[in-house]
Amino acid sequence: MTQYVAVTGTDTDVGKTVTTAALAVALQHAGHHVAVVKPVQTGVVADEPGDIDDVVRLTGLPDVEEITRLLHPLAPESAARLEGVWLPTVDEIAVRIRRIAADVVIVEGAGGLLVRLDGEGGTMIDLARALDAEVIVVAREGLGTLNHTGLTVDRLRAEGLVPRLVLGSCSSEPGLAERSNRADLPRLTDLAIDGRIPAGAGSLVRMEFRHEAPGWFTALPGGRR
Repeated sequence: MTQYVAVTGTDTDVGKTVTTAALAVALQHAGHHVAVVKPVQTGVVADEPGDIDDVVRLTGLPDVEEITRLLHPLAPESAARLEGVWLPTVDEIAVRIRRIAADVVIVEGAGGLLVRLDGEGGTMIDLARALDAEVIVVAREGLGTLNHTGLTVDRLRAEGLVPRLVLGSCSSEPGLAERSNRADLPRLTDLAIDGRIPAGAGSLVRMEFRHEAPGWFTALPGGRR
């Protein structure tokens, strides 16, 4: 039975794409057939590499799909309205994702949890619910993360979804705030930190990335290992 994993962030540019790629490698390393889907990519022209291309560059994963691509670097609903483009609904996206044959399908969202993915108000919450997905919350480790992460985790739990926590772009020389947050996030969210992605991981060549990525996680979705 296919497991679905939704990757969201506490904000934009927190490291969702690199986390998605690393998680795909870690799951492959554990022996699972993995696919990655990006429902909506914004801020790129037709032939410009997007997030899914970065996943391929880092992992070599053959089973990847980008469903919709928009030019303006905005939230999907905003970009689509500006361009006069119709977006598939979250339910339509879920149907398309469910057709993918894999042990685990990782779905990378756009921005944070409540960013609208379609023109009907559908968000990552709705997509995760439609897929019965666990939700990986990618958080910063610096100042502000306690509030942003707490709000995201609380909302997911209120919606009956299962959150897991990963820190994106972790410093090799953490300061006081980073060290404190690494200790305080589990205490305040009642979630273990299941992964720490090093800063600069997205600049590694594929061989290095695939070698290193499994070691960045202490636990994988669904109890897989």
